[in-house]
Amino acid sequence: MTLNRWLFIFIFLFGVLSGVYAANPIAVKTVDYNLGPESLAVVINDANPNSVVVGEYYRYVRNIPSENIIHVRINDSPRVLTLPVFTQLKKDIESQLPPKIQAMVLVWTAPYAVECNSITSALTLGFDAKQCENTCGIGKSSPYFDSPSANPARDFGMRLSMLLPTESISQAKALIDRGLMSKSTQTPASAYLLSTSDPARNVRAKFFPPSGMFPQKKLAVKSIRADSIEGVSDIMFYSTGLIFVPKLETLHFLPGALADHLTSVGGDLLGQGQMSSLRWLEAGATASYGTVSEPCNYPQKFPQPSVLLKHYLSGASAIEAYWSSVAWPAQGVFIGEPLAAPYR
Repeated sequence: MTLNRWLFIFIFLFGVLSGVYAANPIAVKTVDYNLGPESLAVVINDANPNSVVVGEYYRYVRNIPSENIIHVRINDSPRVLTLPVFTQLKKDIESQLPPKIQAMVLVWTAPYAVECNSITSALTLGFDAKQCENTCGIGKSSPYFDSPSANPARDFGMRLSMLLPTESISQAKALIDRGLMSKSTQTPASAYLLSTSDPARNVRAKFFPPSGMFPQKKLAVKSIRADSIEGVSDIMFYSTGLIFVPKLETLHFLPGALADHLTSVGGDLLGQGQMSSLRWLEAGATASYGTVSEPCNYPQKFPQPSVLLKHYLSGASAIEAYWSSVAWPAQGVFIGEPLAAPYR
């Protein structure tokens, strides 16, 4: 048995014993989440016409203050940045940020990685060089994981970041519109948590919350043993573990829906080897997550569904809920419309 395997077992058992990854009922609380347009920076790549168009649309429909619009130039939109190039980009962004900014949305599809790190994690937590020495090694803990903080910029020095993909202008605008519509969602919804037949990618299933209802939130949690769902139209959450998720074209996601799959490189957004997390947004989800480099199947490197549901149902925005649900986020890229908050 390899050292990595022993480390995984240790962390797994520690998580279970400490309750961090236990399949306990979700305790929804009232938290004073206040992230909004006035504290969100919109970062536009002036070298990418789609970024400029979508960034302006986002500014307009979300009523983002003009001083929150940040302009950078990333020529040729590479998928992966070297550390020196990223370091300069980070300086360019931070030099333009007003003090009130709590979070950032990057209006482009690529770049989405910095060496083995995701660009969102490198911006928020700083580049983790140690993770790149062994991408299958233990990750660095995020202080924001399952935190009650409503202001991680103040409490942890973390400005959360999310990527808003722009490969298609029409799809990007539709995504933004779904985020905006989520604030008025009153429709009964379901959280589909699938335990699949893929043992390597099904490691989160044992930590799923039990099936049940949140009557005040009109949400049904459905923990299901299946490889897919088909033809359902009430999806607010979809969590699964497969290389490719079938039958997405038959589904209807409600405004504000969060969806992701545990696989090695779902965050390689423009890659072809496994299903890109972009497919979730194209299918109608409002935010998603995937890793940009081989993480091995540590559940801590992926969203913990119980934590994700708890914070979203407590009023967190999509960016806050997703960031709070990942214990070791260095390799994971957060994508979607950050301000969606159907339960605020």
